[in-house]
This record gives sequence, C-alpha cells and structure tokens, in this order.
Amino acid sequence: MRLDKYLKVSRIIKRRTVSKEASELGRVLINGKVAKPSSQVNVNDVVTVTFGNKSLTVKVLNTNENSKKDEASLMYEVIDNE
Repeated sequence: MRLDKYLKVSRIIKRRTVSKEASELGRVLINGKVAKPSSQVNVNDVVTVTFGNKSLTVKVLNTNENSKKDEASLMYEVIDNE
C-alpha cells in the first residue's frame, strides 16, 4: 500500500493530502529512511512521522485497503510517542 494512503486509512493523519505533503517535506521515515508518498508500506515496517517537535513511531501490523474508524488502531502498534 502507498505510504500516503496508509497514513490516511490508519488514521495516523486525517487527510491523504496532508500525509502526502508531510512525506514530500521529509517528515515521514520508513525503517529509518526518508520516504516519498508513493513508497510501499509492508507489514512489520517501522514508520516514523514527525509533527512539529513531536514524533510518532509505529510498527505496521496490517495494510487493509479499507478500515472502519474503530478498526484503524489495529493496523499499527505504537512503539514510541515523543
């Protein structure tokens, strides 16, 4: 699944355009490497998103194309929330 879509479907970022912009600005890492919006996200990848002076690191558990609001948090496991 594309990175920008994963961030939106998992509800880490609410809008796909915002997740695309964050990726283009280098604020999203996959396994420690800067990722483009079109980068593929796979199960067991570690995704780090930087929001201003805070960052969120999650481990990808699932890459469903669609998920309901209450199921979105099951798509990842929070590793670090600074």
